[in-house]
Amino acid sequence: MPELPDIVVYIESLETRILGRTLKQVRLLNAFFLRTAVPAISVVQAKKVVGVRRLGKRIVIVLEEDLFLVLHLMIAGRLRWFDGKAKLPGRIALAAFEFENGELVVTEAGTKRRASLHLVEGEASAQALHAGGLEVLDSDLKTFSGRLKAENHTLKRVLTDPHVFSGIGNAYSDEILHRAKLSPIALTQKLDIDEIARLFQAARAILTEWTDRLRKDAGGKFPEKVTAFRDGMAVHGRFGKPCPACGSPVQRIVHGDHETNYCAHCQTGGRLLADRALSKLLKKSWPRSIDELE
Repeated sequence: MPELPDIVVYIESLETRILGRTLKQVRLLNAFFLRTAVPAISVVQAKKVVGVRRLGKRIVIVLEEDLFLVLHLMIAGRLRWFDGKAKLPGRIALAAFEFENGELVVTEAGTKRRASLHLVEGEASAQALHAGGLEVLDSDLKTFSGRLKAENHTLKRVLTDPHVFSGIGNAYSDEILHRAKLSPIALTQKLDIDEIARLFQAARAILTEWTDRLRKDAGGKFPEKVTAFRDGMAVHGRFGKPCPACGSPVQRIVHGDHETNYCAHCQTGGRLLADRALSKLLKKSWPRSIDELE
């Protein structure tokens, strides 16, 4: 799922291409992509783009006459920009937004259609789509701590909960926790002041560093390779590879379609966290520490 750094770079790329431009038409290529019926999608035709901004993990295209196109890419949704008329990429295309200078196409890989588009009228209606999570980069330590400890959950769960923190998902939560040297299953209400401060600083640093890095990688072009697995990440998507901090093999916890990656040496005091699939299979043979794997 595109997270805060990816969404920011998407928005910056869109601003240079569509801000001040007129949206000629929207071609809907999947009946389930548009999740609202009022107002009708036809009202956006010939409307000028007056803003592009982020709302959590959503991209908001603001049109004149107080109209808002709110796009959520979910896990597999991506944006593609074409100078001129687009040759639509087969079955994965969900919609095409035609401007006088090019076309913005929304695609979604796979068979599950989770990406969504809402057309709403008025700022209040747009804000109602926001989950309400705290913007870490706009927060201070005290506010961050209050949100973190409001309920007692694991760090992984809290960091990826859009109602608690905005814009952080599976990939960058792994990177944040590794930078902070904290276990993904540590409970929020058991953290001490120093641990909370480490987490706060790590979250701000990771989000800032990766935004800068992705912006540099794009180099002014429209971002083409938006992925949760990137070269240079410390632990996310690096199961079995050496931790860049200590050299121990990166571990994982698999849960459904998601996995949590971590370094046992750096984050859990050497303890291996039980992976539901493997620990059930291996039972008593499941190793309890990183030392048993060496």
